[in-house]
Amino acid sequence: MKLLSNLTLVASAVLISTHAMALQQMDDAALSATTGQDGISLGIGISEIKIDKLHVFDGDGLSDQATMPGSTAVITGGTNGAGAITISNLKLTTNTASALASGNFADITIDTDGGKDGKSPFINIGAAVTGLNIELDGVKVNNATKDATTSLMKVGESEAVILDQLSLKTGATTANIQLGNTPQGAMIKLDGSMIGGLEINNLSLKDASAGGGGSIILGKIKVNDTDSGDLSLKTDVAVTTNGLKLTALQNKTDVYVQSVKLGSTASKSIGDIQVSGLQISNAAGPGATITVSGH
Repeated sequence: MKLLSNLTLVASAVLISTHAMALQQMDDAALSATTGQDGISLGIGISEIKIDKLHVFDGDGLSDQATMPGSTAVITGGTNGAGAITISNLKLTTNTASALASGNFADITIDTDGGKDGKSPFINIGAAVTGLNIELDGVKVNNATKDATTSLMKVGESEAVILDQLSLKTGATTANIQLGNTPQGAMIKLDGSMIGGLEINNLSLKDASAGGGGSIILGKIKVNDTDSGDLSLKTDVAVTTNGLKLTALQNKTDVYVQSVKLGSTASKSIGDIQVSGLQISNAAGPGATITVSGH
């Protein structure tokens, strides 16, 4: 979640900046006269972001002929009906323990480069985003309908709770984005470390079925690099013809899950879980290759 949230925020700032550049043609000499140096620097001061509802719609739902991956067995329940994932009361504030030295929510630098021998131009966008406290009241799944006039999706009244309240703490993040050509080898490269690692609190996965009603509750999840209290953010992001491709988890990682409960918050904990030295590789080298696409 953290990766997507930060990427969304950075992308929004990038889009604003790109449109601003498009208002008037300016070369580096003109930019230097305007800003005192070549390129553009942006400091974005935000203390808090609140979103009442965030909906992600699936316009055609699960096919009534959908099968299990690698099998011909039909999945029970598919109706081809539209649905939505709903995140309620999302709030982002600065994690003061991992803030940027500037005090800004994000610092962004933008430069244009002609590329090698002037034949492969690109825009380079460097971004640093402060550490964040991320809180949300829960995640639900809803039915959805499409307006016949506007073709816009709308959330229906039926809902089921997937996750109860959740909070995350992230460290400061740095990213470099190249648009046009990509001499760095990927459109987006995340680098640096999340100071203090990633911390997820009060994760509660709910079984809303008629035969269930209970929850899997994880009091705290702490993720950091092996032999370090911080978490490396080394990730490459590329947009391919098959979808969004991410190469992540390239370093050895430790995961500690504290207070695992099955049933409810009143249930006794079955104990803690620790994973040390987790190393993931793919055919090309360290890390997991993740492709995100529609279907």
